[in-house]
Formats: sequence, structure tokens, C-alpha cells
Amino acid sequence: MLEIRKIEPEMTYSVRHIVLRPHQTVEDCKYDTDHQDNAFHVGAFYQGELVSVASFCVEKHLDFPIKKQYRLRAMATLKDFRKLGAGRSLVNYAEDFIKEQGFNILWCKGRTTVQGYYSRLGFKAHGEVFDYPPIGPHIIMYKKLGSCCYST
Repeated sequence: MLEIRKIEPEMTYSVRHIVLRPHQTVEDCKYDTDHQDNAFHVGAFYQGELVSVASFCVEKHLDFPIKKQYRLRAMATLKDFRKLGAGRSLVNYAEDFIKEQGFNILWCKGRTTVQGYYSRLGFKAHGEVFDYPPIGPHIIMYKKLGSCCYST
């Protein structure tokens, strides 16, 4: 059984490094948004081991007219634990918290290789695929939270 809870940003770095940026340094896994006001980080633990992480920060995407937006950054699950529903559990946990704060949109810059995964979580693609050096092709994905006036 998974335990989902908020964690400190420093706890995310090793999982980010292993999953998202293995050919870069751990320093590259530290983001300027990690310690900003209203940022939070969530971890999924399996038998006491941190197996999945996700970070969330208040950041407005210019294309969306809704002012109250959260951005999902650096969601990653260790390979051996990918069929446990950890990612979905992290997003569900965060969505509940974000909605309680009165925010309407959750968005991310997702790798195109996981676009289908985000779609299964209720996210929709927005705009065109773009290159995100040095990681590769990405697309903006978003999800309405509660009642919201934005649609595509």
C-alpha cells in the first residue's frame, strides 16, 4: 500500500535525477521554484521507500486566461514501481489541496513520451510540441479543477 504525503524539496532530487535527468548532475535537478511561496512537493512511499515524487508551484501560463494556476513539475516514479498507481495518487492528492486553495487550472510541460499518461489522468494537450533543451520534445498539458471558464 502506498503512503502519500508532502515532503521537503530536497527529498525529490534523487528520484528526479534517476528518472528525469540521469545524464545531468543532481544540481540540474534543483529548480528555482522548489522553495517559492506556495510551492509544495508530494511523495509516494512504498514499504517506507520513496518511489515517486511530484512538485507543484504557483505559475501562470501566459496562454491561459485563468489567473489562479498551479504548475506540476518533475513528476517521476522509479521504474520498478510504475504499476502501483503512485503518479495518479500524487496528482489526486495535489489536486485536492490545489482546489481547496481556490485554484482552477493545473498545467505542466510534459514530455511527449508521456502525453498519453497525462491524458489518462484527465489532462488535455494545449498548443504545439516544442523542444525543451536538453531534454527533448514537450507539450503543454492542462487540467481544469472544479468549475472553470477556460476551454479549447
